[in-house]
Amino acid sequence: MSVNRQIHLVSRPDPATGPSTANFALREAPVPQPGAGQVLLQTLYLSLDPYMRARMYEGANYAANAALNAPMVGATVSRVIASRNPGFVVGDIVESGHGWQEYALSDGTGLRRIDPSLAPISTALGVLGMPGQTGYTALLRHGRPGPGQTVVVSAASGPVGTVVGQTARLMGARVVGIAGGPDKGAYLTGELGFDAAVDHRAPDFAAQLAAACPDGVDIYYDNVGGPVFAAVLPLLNAEARVLVCGTVSVDRDRPGTGPALGSMQDLLSAALVKRLTIKGFIYSDPDLMAMEPDFRSTVSGWVRTGKLRYREDIVEGIEAAPQAFLGLFSGANFGKLLVRVHPE
Repeated sequence: MSVNRQIHLVSRPDPATGPSTANFALREAPVPQPGAGQVLLQTLYLSLDPYMRARMYEGANYAANAALNAPMVGATVSRVIASRNPGFVVGDIVESGHGWQEYALSDGTGLRRIDPSLAPISTALGVLGMPGQTGYTALLRHGRPGPGQTVVVSAASGPVGTVVGQTARLMGARVVGIAGGPDKGAYLTGELGFDAAVDHRAPDFAAQLAAACPDGVDIYYDNVGGPVFAAVLPLLNAEARVLVCGTVSVDRDRPGTGPALGSMQDLLSAALVKRLTIKGFIYSDPDLMAMEPDFRSTVSGWVRTGKLRYREDIVEGIEAAPQAFLGLFSGANFGKLLVRVHPE
């Protein structure tokens, strides 16, 4: 325990090509020792999420850019291994945000204690964490699903999409998931109970999606943007709600990855004629954060009783983080992507 291995962000992505492993470097530092009021955390799990790509660039964003020559940002589940803070004891399991490193100090600010008896501790970064909360709260607050409505969700086999789809199904809606590949589609309809799944990689994707939505689309929960959004747009019903959670198919700093002018005109025309509601949101929006107690109570209960299922994709070792992270943008992961940094 004398060395703290860290993955630093050492350069900004090239706008022409996007992020690569060259933007990261594995570095070593001494394991820090806690001072008065501090705890020493040992990382057990590191969360890898699409939002991290935007944080790698310079420029305006909803959160601060990741600093160069410092551990890359990211949420973690950690064990307290030394404490000089009366609020925490050795052995406590906490959710924290100290990024891509094996050890970190904290004064306790922002730490959330996790009860390992309620669910596997890794779920604090997935179905019972930020992704699950984002899916549940935004769908209910902005989407308002109900019986007889059709809900479509993209990136449907991911940690946000699976919670969106299963929550909508439990609300009585018809749910269509968009994912990449037959295995993910079979998982959605077989294990999670979606009514239909469509492969966005299929050459006739738009036609398959239209066939899966014979009554149109009332709520579209968008995690990807790009061509998938373009295929959903003509299927939206009057007064449909479009919830913009992410645009993982579009790299904001890469020319040519955004929507074409024609699709923008189509969007504006549809918004006018169909009276669409298009709502962008962030996990930490006050109205969504106010729903956190309801989320934790309801979704943890659904997980315990088997009403809501989840899947994790775990890679081993802090050194695996950069390559695994880049795989998010090609759909290489299947489920919530985590790095197991130390054994539980």
